[in-house]
Amino acid sequence: MSDQTPVTSDPLESEVRYQNLSSFRNPPGIRGRSAIFVQLWWIIQAVLVNSSPQAMYGWRLWWLRLFGAKIGKNVLIRPSVRMTYPWKVTIGDNVWIGDNAELYTLAEIRIGNDCVVSQRSYLCTGSHDARTPSFDLITKPIVLEDQSWVASDCFVMPGVTIGRGAVVAARSLVTRSVPAGTIVAGSPARFASKRDHR
Repeated sequence: MSDQTPVTSDPLESEVRYQNLSSFRNPPGIRGRSAIFVQLWWIIQAVLVNSSPQAMYGWRLWWLRLFGAKIGKNVLIRPSVRMTYPWKVTIGDNVWIGDNAELYTLAEIRIGNDCVVSQRSYLCTGSHDARTPSFDLITKPIVLEDQSWVASDCFVMPGVTIGRGAVVAARSLVTRSVPAGTIVAGSPARFASKRDHR
């Protein structure tokens, strides 16, 4: 006979429905394009964009622009960068986006001039409402103002604005907007210092 007592749930508790994913529905028009167009982009991204040699920056920009991204001059996007829906992306001039960065564009992402999104950072414009059994989708845009820097391995939540010249230190979780000219760090990210400027 086992000494372990099986864990049983309270019968009343088992009747509570926290999530019922069969009732989930995407909001109308969330993708911004037809399902066929979306699938075509995902194939192009996997086969022709993500597999391109590092030096082929112009090739990647050409495909992104063809699929609706608004991209300025002198932009460097590494091959392993992923964009869910490029037609919801606006990028200014002189921008760098590093290896394995993810732009999860259920809502718009706007990146200003002279910005950096470093490797493995994730800009997330979508989440779910944990208070509804239907797990309703919540989307809010993300804005990186001019001269801001999101360093490596950061996670930026929906609705966040990174202010002009602000820095998000590596491996930070950004849950709220970052004032201009500041450096934030941590999980969740908090004020660390003012940023020096010339």
